Parts: sequence; structure tokens; C-alpha cells
Amino acid sequence: MKVIKDTVIVFSKDNKPVDTIIPGEVVLFKTKDCFANRINDEQTTMKDLDFSYGFTNPASGPVYVEGAEPGDVLVVDILDVAVADHGVIATDDHCGPLFEGTDYRSKIIPIVDGVADFNGIKWVVEPMIGVIGTAPSGEDVIDGYVGDHGGNMDNKLITKGTRVYLPVRVPGALLQMGDVHASMGDAELCGTGIEIPAEILVKTSLIKDFELNWPVLETKDKWYVNACAQEYNEALVNGCKEMQRLLMNITGWDAVETYMYMSVRADVEISQGCKPCEVQLSLRVGTPKIPELKPLVG
Repeated sequence: MKVIKDTVIVFSKDNKPVDTIIPGEVVLFKTKDCFANRINDEQTTMKDLDFSYGFTNPASGPVYVEGAEPGDVLVVDILDVAVADHGVIATDDHCGPLFEGTDYRSKIIPIVDGVADFNGIKWVVEPMIGVIGTAPSGEDVIDGYVGDHGGNMDNKLITKGTRVYLPVRVPGALLQMGDVHASMGDAELCGTGIEIPAEILVKTSLIKDFELNWPVLETKDKWYVNACAQEYNEALVNGCKEMQRLLMNITGWDAVETYMYMSVRADVEISQGCKPCEVQLSLRVGTPKIPELKPLVG
């Protein structure tokens, strides 16, 4: 089994692949935390880190997927996400809805037998992948940002058992991932989850010649479109338009019928909303699976 551990800090068509994989191959990505493993005690904060080489969220990869061509969809099955024995939550003075009055602080969270301990409050962790995506065909996108290629979606549903569908925009797709959280609430309010090194086991496959404008997730019961924009209203329109289009493809309904169905069956959930950071708002629009019809993507 191939192990991917080299990291990059941007999604770019110019990134040199660290390896080549074939569809159906199982691959292990070894990832650093979003700070490149540089906060190891509570005396070190984000204020002490040198970000001159780029933003946070180094991602492992990229890998070249044999046979992937622009216009295809890369399918990534998340088989497992195993995390280290401790992670860190960190704050700064400019991120999140409560940033005023918040200072730079770090808190080390031990993880013992899959259980996190925050000041004696304990819960079972649900590790998720914050950054996963393919290379854009245009300008580079740093790993800390989200876009229609994926990237820093910070969607807590990208976890073991989820299938991720990503647009292929360049030959080989150039898949990379990182920024694992042992635990994270929707919106990631202070700007970090439990940031932690991890090992991600995935299997890839391809859907040839299928239009996909935004990343899509498939869970046991639902389909989700992950979209983004600088402001909520635009992100909402982006996600709803793509969900509407995909539903129209499989139902044969017109746009208005589909819109009405979405109004009674779709949910909108905020994945990443730690404004006023410059990072775009990331949200997901989800609808239940319809067993009588073909899959939403494929």
C-alpha cells in the first residue's frame, strides 16, 4: 500500500505529484495538523508561529490518479481516519464571532482510547477531514481556503464511511488532503477544532464525463452539495443551484417542482463560518437519498 506524507500548502495545477495511483487502489495519507505540528504545549500560540511561507493547513499529496481527465469526477471513499493521542485547540484575536476580547491561547486536548478530555468533560471523538480536494484549472488556491475544487471545506461529515465526489479539472486530478480534526462543531466557531496529526485511509474511483460544479458528499442516508462564498447568501445560492440541477437530472422535474421539493426536504448546514476571517463561508445543502431513483452523482 502506498503511503503519502509529503505536504504542499496550495492546490495547484503546477504541483508535482508525489506518487501515481490507479482507481480502486487503497492509499494511506499521513497528515500533519493544521499548524504543521508546531504547537506542542500551551505556552506556544498562533502568535508565535511564522506563517511567512503560507497559511495553515499543509495537505499531504498531491497524488496523480491514473485515467482522471478534466470533466470526470474523482470519487474518494473514506475508509478510516486514525488520530494521534493529543491535539490542540487555538484562538487568536481576529477570528470567529466572539473574536473581540479573545486573545491568543492554546489548549492541549488528550485523546485516550478515542475519547477527548476538555477540563474533565469527556466525549467520543469523530475524526473528520478539514481539507480535501483536487487541483483547480486556474489560479492556485492555498490550503487554508475553500472553493469549487474542495479545499478547506471543514465539513464535519467528511469522516469514516463518507464518499466524497470531487470535480476533476486537470489531468490526474492531483488529490491532496489534511487538516484533520479529532472533533469539530459545525461552523468551527473559534477557527479551530481539535487540530491533530492523522492517518487517512482512502480508496479512489472515477466517474467518467459527468458534470459536477461543486464537491458532493454521500453519507448513509443523504446527499450533500458543499458550496462556498464570501457571504452567506451567495454561498446558499451556489449550493442550492447545484443541488437543484442534480435533482432535476435524476427526477425529470422542472426547476420549480425541484425547488418546491427542496423547500420541504432539503437542509442547509454551516460547515465553516468563523467570520470575520478572510476565509470564505462553507456550507452544505443536503437532501435525503431517493431509493427509487438512480444516484444523484454517477
